[in-house]
Order: sequence, then structure tokens, then C-alpha cells
Amino acid sequence: MTNSKYLTSFQRKLLLGSLEKSLPESYRQRIEIMLLADEGKTQTEICQILGCCPATARHWMHIARTGMAHQWQDSPIGRPKAINDEYLERLKELIRSSPRDHGYAFRRWTANWLGKHLVKEFGIEVSDRHIKRLLKQMGLSTLPKPSNVKQNNTEQAQSSKILISDLKSTTIADNSELLLINFAKLG
Repeated sequence: MTNSKYLTSFQRKLLLGSLEKSLPESYRQRIEIMLLADEGKTQTEICQILGCCPATARHWMHIARTGMAHQWQDSPIGRPKAINDEYLERLKELIRSSPRDHGYAFRRWTANWLGKHLVKEFGIEVSDRHIKRLLKQMGLSTLPKPSNVKQNNTEQAQSSKILISDLKSTTIADNSELLLINFAKLG
């Protein structure tokens, strides 16, 4: 193509060849932006044709202009991952152990304390929300098992029943001397 604005014939051939491969949509979009820019399309026209945001079009147009189009794969897509497999394995180990084994006074891990402990070990700061998300993906949780909670609630409800007897009143009939009150249901 003789009216190439930014790309060398090598770069254009490389990009066109890459389009023929099976690529994620965002990689395909990068290539198409650079090819369209090379044809002389404006940022606005590229955004209308591809449906991309102006910042993306502007970035990849700049890459084409600076002669770096052949390195289109060098920029990874998305935010870099801070959490690796070693971090996830350690998270599993921690959740299966007691915090007391690690010098803490409490009995159950919380997402907050898991995060604080892992910052000490890995230097990677992760939000409580993300810790919970990771645990959920692994099928784990900091919450107690439902069967224990249900059993504890039942025991508490039974222990909070009070037997009141020997109450005499002129309005209460003699056959209703015992009144059983369940305070768990009242509160």
C-alpha cells in the first residue's frame, strides 16, 4: 500500500497477518486502530467505526505514529495481577488454621485480618472485599458453617425460655397457672 501514513510495509504485513489469527477482541481492536490510523482516519472516525473509547484510539494511534506498531502484543490487557498462586495457597493454609497458631488472640479469621497477615508475608495489599471474593472462588469462607449457627441458635432459644408459675389473678382462670414465655421469639 503506497499511501501508508505511519506503518512500514513490514509492520502493515505483520498486523494484517495477525488479524487472520484467533485473537481476543481487545487485541484485534488495537490492530484495527493502528491500521485505520495508517490509512489517515481521525480519532473520531476510528471511534465511530470500531465503537472504542477515544483514549484507546488515541493510545494506539500514538503507538503507530511512533513506529512501535510491531510491538502491539507487548502491552498486556487489563490491570497487572498482584496475586499469584503462592499467595492463593497461603490464603488457603491460613483459613484452614487458627489465628492463634500465628500469634493472634482471636479464634476466627476475618477477611480484614487475613489481609493484614498476608500484607506482612507478601507485601501485597488487598481489600477485604477482594479477600472474600477469592475465598468464595476457592469454596472457602470466614463465616461459620450454617449447621453450627443453626444448632447454636436453637440452643440459645431453648435456654431463654422462662417458666413462670404461681401467678394468681382474678381475671385468669385456675387451669392456666403455668405461663411459658419464649423470649427469643419476642426480641
